Amino acid sequence: MTLKEQVRDERPDTAAPAAARTRPPMISWAGLALMTTASVANLRPAPSMALYGLAAVFLYLVPAVVFLLPTALVSAELASGWSGGIYRWVSEGLSKPLGFLAVWCQFALTIAYYPSLLAYVASTFAYVVDPALADNGRYVALVIVVIYWAGVLVSARGTRAVAGLAGIGLVIGTLIPGAVLVVLGLVFLGQGNHPAAPMDTGHLLPPWTGIASLVLIVGNFLSYAGMEMNGVHVSALRRPERDFPRAVFTATGLVLLIFILPALAISWVMPGKDLSLTAGVMQAFQGFFDHFHIGWLTKVVGVLLVAAALGGMLTWLAGPSRGLLLVARQEGYLPPVLQRLNKHGAPRNIMVAQGLLTTLIALLYAVIPNVSSAYWIFSVITAQIYLVVYLLMFAAVVRLRSLRPGQPRGFRVPAVRLVAGTGFAASLAAMCIGFVPPEQFGGQPLWRYLLIVGGGLLILGFLTPLAFLKFRKPHWITAGRDGAAESAGDREGPAFD
Repeated sequence: MTLKEQVRDERPDTAAPAAARTRPPMISWAGLALMTTASVANLRPAPSMALYGLAAVFLYLVPAVVFLLPTALVSAELASGWSGGIYRWVSEGLSKPLGFLAVWCQFALTIAYYPSLLAYVASTFAYVVDPALADNGRYVALVIVVIYWAGVLVSARGTRAVAGLAGIGLVIGTLIPGAVLVVLGLVFLGQGNHPAAPMDTGHLLPPWTGIASLVLIVGNFLSYAGMEMNGVHVSALRRPERDFPRAVFTATGLVLLIFILPALAISWVMPGKDLSLTAGVMQAFQGFFDHFHIGWLTKVVGVLLVAAALGGMLTWLAGPSRGLLLVARQEGYLPPVLQRLNKHGAPRNIMVAQGLLTTLIALLYAVIPNVSSAYWIFSVITAQIYLVVYLLMFAAVVRLRSLRPGQPRGFRVPAVRLVAGTGFAASLAAMCIGFVPPEQFGGQPLWRYLLIVGGGLLILGFLTPLAFLKFRKPHWITAGRDGAAESAGDREGPAFD
């Protein structure tokens, strides 16, 4: 959703005919299923699940049932009844301060998310330049800093050209490489080669060595995050009560195929002990290509994966900051210095402050001994912060059923208390499990892991927004001022949800 569209949610276009405002262009359930798949599925989490071999199927199915489906169904009801996104849903159902906490966490998670995303980019690009760099913390930190600030410069110019890169990225960076990976894996097995990970029924479940053996399931919650974005399109379906569940179940099946099959293909060729969480996809491609004597294709695939990841980063870079900016200007949640727009309408100061924190986090890659360990830690922090948003969303939908039973909704969740309760319990359990170090990082000091993960969640997710709420002033409300700059932002801002 663009900033302009969000503004329209709060300020209806009275000049438009009523029919035009209430009857958006229709889309098919199949089209919505593909849109949802594109917004969720990617190859980045495949190496973390490939560690478990055939058990990856179980570890993907469990969060799909207890988190993915409840998220999609609940967001559909909220989006069909209340425009304005997560802030409006939580504000109406719980309170405005909690609404701000939700929209803040949507923004704050990117501070930890971009270092983990760009660590994947750095390790992938290393296979184009020198594979030995993939586990070099200083190289990874340098790439994160340089690419992130380059992205800020591009996004600050308000260009909308990068928006189309997300759709292209799904094809060139997910579907084509994923299909190639699976096909090569099947040919590899068809030639009589034995998979690196056991594929018998005795390995359908992950080995139980305590709660740490299931910690990687938290990463799958983050993998499924974003399913709620396309709930805003529920009113564009001809028969929402029938078509939306059909679209959700279809998208869920497609997402699971995109996640599971490449993870299995990686486990066929790469032993778990040799697998990098950041460079595992490229390790698998290099293993397959070397086996088939076409090693030069490794660099080609690396370029495709990097291009797709960067396209997604650029498209999303300004999105959460613009969403936070809109709420802050209307309610006065941020000081005016953080609400300023540049001549292109981009929230320059918010992006710079975000960039400084991202840079500090990126530098930790240079001091944490293992790049995979750092990648996992920052992925967990991202998941922890994002799970706060879902906890609030699940609570809000139940409360709104009681507070606003007569509110028109294009879609109603059947057994809403059971569905939302399942999603809430799963999110809370995932948050708790996130504080347990995964077993392959057992050699790291526990206190360091808890300090980074717990400190990241506490500072970024709670203390910072509470400080803004405590010290906000009436003059921080700036909605309606700087009209020219805001209009420029409406015209030039990149699309986001």
